[in-house]
Amino acid sequence: MKVVAVTNCPTGIAHTYMAAEALQKAAEKLGVDIKVETQGSVGIENELTEKDIAEAHAVILAAGAKIPKDRFQGKTIIEVTVGTAIKNPEDVIRKAINSEKKEARYVIDEISKISAQRKEARGGVLKHLLTGVSFMIPFVVAGGITIALSFIFGIEAFKEKGTLAAALMDIGGGSAFALMVPVLAGYIAYSIADRPGIAPGMIGGMLASKIGSGFLGGIIAGLIAGYTVQFLKKNIKLPRSLEGLMPVLILPLISSLFVGLLMIYVIGKPIETIMTGLTKWLEGMSGINAIILGAILGLMMAFDMGGPVNKVAYTFGVGLLGSAVYKPMAAVMAAGMTPPLGLALATIIFKKRFTKGEIEAGKAAWVLGISFITEGAIPFAAADPIRVIPSIMTGSAVAGALSMLFGATLRAPHGGIFVLPIPNAVGNLGGYITAIAIGSIVTAFMVGFLKSIGKEKNQQEEIKESVA
Repeated sequence: MKVVAVTNCPTGIAHTYMAAEALQKAAEKLGVDIKVETQGSVGIENELTEKDIAEAHAVILAAGAKIPKDRFQGKTIIEVTVGTAIKNPEDVIRKAINSEKKEARYVIDEISKISAQRKEARGGVLKHLLTGVSFMIPFVVAGGITIALSFIFGIEAFKEKGTLAAALMDIGGGSAFALMVPVLAGYIAYSIADRPGIAPGMIGGMLASKIGSGFLGGIIAGLIAGYTVQFLKKNIKLPRSLEGLMPVLILPLISSLFVGLLMIYVIGKPIETIMTGLTKWLEGMSGINAIILGAILGLMMAFDMGGPVNKVAYTFGVGLLGSAVYKPMAAVMAAGMTPPLGLALATIIFKKRFTKGEIEAGKAAWVLGISFITEGAIPFAAADPIRVIPSIMTGSAVAGALSMLFGATLRAPHGGIFVLPIPNAVGNLGGYITAIAIGSIVTAFMVGFLKSIGKEKNQQEEIKESVA
């Protein structure tokens, strides 16, 4: 029995490879031959060949972003979230194995159809957004850190033409950040309508940037472009001899005109007004309002540890960088670093309350935490979600709230502690580090306390059973 799989996630950093590893271990345990292709931030690795696919009994797609299915035609496809592949890999492998049986295949196909319809109704837009975010993140990270490097020479050093600071700002702000919204919009449209959606999506995103409607305008432009192309594909029928004109002329031209005119004359200005109001409100935010926003962003960052809710909060922070609003980004990164750091700390302070495997995972969590990879908390949450998830959400909420309260700012969208030494990249560096430290300590002691309660209950149950 041979199965092939493809894994990806919105960032292509941690979930992609954790899902691949989980599926490989589960397949080995069940005696199933598997090959897993990863579509991470560095591109496609361990790519499936035509022979691999032809020999496979079923295909597993563990996805957090769009995966084209053209090459899997005629194969039974098992679609799961990347989180499911990490948490329940054996169930996923069993489903793939059973799908070869005619009756099981029929049942799974029917369930998949119903599930796909429900997902499209409930979470389709979110999946398209996450696909756009996954392609946007490399531009944001490269641009943001390059901008931060330009600040080494002073906050306004880039204004002097011909200097290295000016060159760095041109690379980061003038190029990478200028592409951020068009790429976001283009790949949202791609997720909806495949390749024909990219051109109108990027054009709409570029117009959103020029008009001043920012990332919110880019999201709307991408959605409009994607659904417009999808509508045109379904409703324009051409003679077979002219079908070749659809992807290269008719679809991009009509959809780009529609989206472009809509952005310029109808949607762009109202969204610009909303973005301007949001920017001013966030810039002037202080006191209890800042604390509440920071806490909400913190809760979202820890809730699914790199999943869709986490990425919505991250996208919010990243999107505001283009509007020169830097406090939310600081809160987001502080809250994202806290879960793995807090759990790593807990494995040291409360060592007896963790398994040997969790203590080993704690060593890796230190590195993942300081690198702003929230997924480092997943092994702990998967093993004990009832105690771990409330603990990391509480710690992240505290870190996010304190970051906003202290007025910390962050001009780089990623990098963890590695961007902290860059001069002027972080505003109120002392307060920022304090927020991360306190959030991590809160996480560690809360999870330690909850695990101690669980341990006492388990001991009481064991005593009762032994007496019985």
